Amino acid sequence: ISSVCAASGYNMHIKLVFPLLSSLQSSLHVCLPAASKKQRVRFSNIMEVRQLPSTQALEAKLSRMSYPAAKDHEAMLRTVGKLTITDVAKISFFFCFVWFLANLSYQEALSDTQVAIVNILSSTSGLFTLILAAIFPSNSSDRFTLSKLLAVALSMGGVALVSLSSMDNPDEKGVIGSLWSLAGAILYAVYIVMIKRRVDREDKLDIPMFFGFVGLFNLLLLWPGFLLLHYTGFEAFELPSQLVWTYILINGLIGTVLSEFLWLWGCFLTSSLIGTLALSLTIPLSIMADICMQKVRFSWLFFAGAVPVFLSFFIATLLCHYNNWDPVLVGLRRVYAFICRKHRIQRYTLLTFTGDKTVVHIRAVQHKN
Repeated sequence: ISSVCAASGYNMHIKLVFPLLSSLQSSLHVCLPAASKKQRVRFSNIMEVRQLPSTQALEAKLSRMSYPAAKDHEAMLRTVGKLTITDVAKISFFFCFVWFLANLSYQEALSDTQVAIVNILSSTSGLFTLILAAIFPSNSSDRFTLSKLLAVALSMGGVALVSLSSMDNPDEKGVIGSLWSLAGAILYAVYIVMIKRRVDREDKLDIPMFFGFVGLFNLLLLWPGFLLLHYTGFEAFELPSQLVWTYILINGLIGTVLSEFLWLWGCFLTSSLIGTLALSLTIPLSIMADICMQKVRFSWLFFAGAVPVFLSFFIATLLCHYNNWDPVLVGLRRVYAFICRKHRIQRYTLLTFTGDKTVVHIRAVQHKN
């Protein structure tokens, strides 16, 4: 009875009445020692079953496996989930045009304005990446938060200061270079968000093969652009000199192949926003290159704008590292709760005082009547 009551959640007290207590004392005296020698254990019929959530099913399975078996399982998953050559070619065919236009915009901006200004204006792709990643998320790290928006706004504020620093000697060429930089920033945001949405893990895509197909498709499909630019008079076609060939090879190997490979790999390992804001790390080096090689002088507004752009990268890294922690939203909620609580206390005090005054007034009128 006690076990049934405990299972149902009720406490029951049973009172036993022995009418012939005196006649049973001898039998109890004999039976109790015998019963005390034989101990019994009773198990409850209630069983508690705990199960890990489905999100931790893989971790629970791997924890019960040996290390060699876990490595074999990981290798099997990589082999099964890896994209085939046909799939990589299809992805490369779609992204080769976006990649070409993004690089074309960046190179045109470099030819029209200074390197440091181009790099900082290109860092505005963080804002476009944040918006596009929130609309087309690939994982939980692409969630939109106020803290990420503040980090991107900090970068945009630096860009505004840089723009103000270049307003002393405005020219048409600088404006065109700024527009090319903004166009490249938008295209880079579209490029990284879409490819990360298409390929969610870095082990599924063979990155060297991907860029190899991108270069092959650009070579096979975009060569008519030379004739179009030549006959329209926009840019005359001529074979480059030996020095230009050297620059093309160095820029292609270091500035395109190696940098794009590391950048895309880093985006897969972290998030699209961190990978985009990581482009701002080129700002100090570009400033040093312009100061040392081109003898360019920058005002204090330029450096004041470069600092927040540089810091925004580390802020976004910390926010994504702590599982999309949003301290700005938490702080705003606490301030709002504090203001509401203070207003509620003041309102309660005012209503209490008004109520007492109303009662006194009613009593005075009744006493007068």
